[in-house]
Amino acid sequence: MESRWPVQDAKQRLSELLRKAIDEGPQIVTRHGEELAVVMDVVRYRELLGVDLAFDFKHALTHGARSDEVSDIVDEIVAERAHELPRDIELAGRE
Repeated sequence: MESRWPVQDAKQRLSELLRKAIDEGPQIVTRHGEELAVVMDVVRYRELLGVDLAFDFKHALTHGARSDEVSDIVDEIVAERAHELPRDIELAGRE
């Protein structure tokens, strides 16, 4: 259920606004009674944009990859790094 928040209330109670957006759904922020913005859960926002969460790297790391394509991309990166020469690194205090 969406709720309406005047800008001043939204600023003063931002933590509550964010919690409600996550727990209850989109929250409408208004200025002088006019709808100004919507605060919503980022997962729902990405769904609306049509962003495939399987390709969201952070999401893949925290929730596990959803597709073999993510694994293929990681494999390509590892394979590229395997062909690079190691770097010489000087450690402080060691001779």
